[in-house]
Amino acid sequence: MRRKPVARSRTPKAGSRKRAAVNRRPAPVSAAKQIEAIRKQIETIGGARPPRWNANPEEVRRAVLKLVLTLVELIRQLLERQAIRRMEAGTLTDDETENVGRALMNLQDTIHELAKQFDIPPEELNLDLGPVGKLL
Repeated sequence: MRRKPVARSRTPKAGSRKRAAVNRRPAPVSAAKQIEAIRKQIETIGGARPPRWNANPEEVRRAVLKLVLTLVELIRQLLERQAIRRMEAGTLTDDETENVGRALMNLQDTIHELAKQFDIPPEELNLDLGPVGKLL
């Protein structure tokens, strides 16, 4: 008398799943698909360039003033930080502190007046340094 074969479960043993997953290799990718993927990456990177300076003759004066005002604002902020450090260290007298404060406030007002005269919003007084970020 012959025995009937015992039906086996189709689920693999616990350890066999890991081995099956490790032994699988990714489907081969054609060279054309690889080249296309690289081309898309290059296009993505190339399109992310920071805006360049527009050398339009009518805008040159405004662009130069914007650059100069941005640099003056940077220097003003650095001087302000230095004055605060000196004030906290006690190396400035009360009169010197008052004079430095007034001078820095006047400089800030002048920067804003010039920017307003040339229709430059104060938030535009900054430089984009690319991957480093904004200057101010």
